[in-house]
Amino acid sequence: MHPLLPLVPFLFLGATLYASVGHGGATIYLAIFTIAGVPTAPLVPTILLWNILVAGVAFVAFHRAGHLRAELLFPLIVTSVPMAYVGGLVPLSGPAQAWVLAVALLAGAARLILVRPTTESATVQAASWRWPLSLAVGAVLGFLAGTTGIGGGIFLSPALFFLGWAKIREAGTVASAFIVLNSAAGLAAKWPRTPVDWSAFGVVAGAVLVGAIVGSHLGAHRLSPRILQTLLGVVLLAASIRAVL
Repeated sequence: MHPLLPLVPFLFLGATLYASVGHGGATIYLAIFTIAGVPTAPLVPTILLWNILVAGVAFVAFHRAGHLRAELLFPLIVTSVPMAYVGGLVPLSGPAQAWVLAVALLAGAARLILVRPTTESATVQAASWRWPLSLAVGAVLGFLAGTTGIGGGIFLSPALFFLGWAKIREAGTVASAFIVLNSAAGLAAKWPRTPVDWSAFGVVAGAVLVGAIVGSHLGAHRLSPRILQTLLGVVLLAASIRAVL
């Protein structure tokens, strides 16, 4: 029996939860493996591939539901994708990665859980300086995504909310595309040193794919903005705890 097989139900639930807010789930996969005592370093490229799969499904669902704002996404990915590749070449050490993740995620969780959410009809702030700031934000978050071995959406969603640039579903759509592209860049950087474990990928791929389909449908069509914001806050809090552990 493959050693990851007993963890498949937990990975399915993680993919479902993360896809509901437009994320790929890399942090929860890492958390599950850490708790189960499975070495994570050899699985980072494989996790990035699952990330691409789940976030890709989420992007399609949110995009079809009409939540994509291309003008918000484009400047972010212009700088994030190359910086994610650079970050993938120079990964952080274990303790440094843990603190960077924990602080960033805890701040995002507090913002989402404690602050009253915007409604779907709320006005999103617009600013003439969004483009230069978006380029800077994309570069920083792309580099963090590459060094930590995740797609970066876990950083981007609270940033979009904090800046008042997107409603909850719009943030999820932008984050899902951001994750796909940055995960691909990080994977390209890491693959020559640590190839994808195809046996592990195959064992889990079906479960996370189904979870992505279920979660993204709920997030794009069924769940209220309040529930989505709370779910995202819980996701960030769980990821922060995982980083500390």
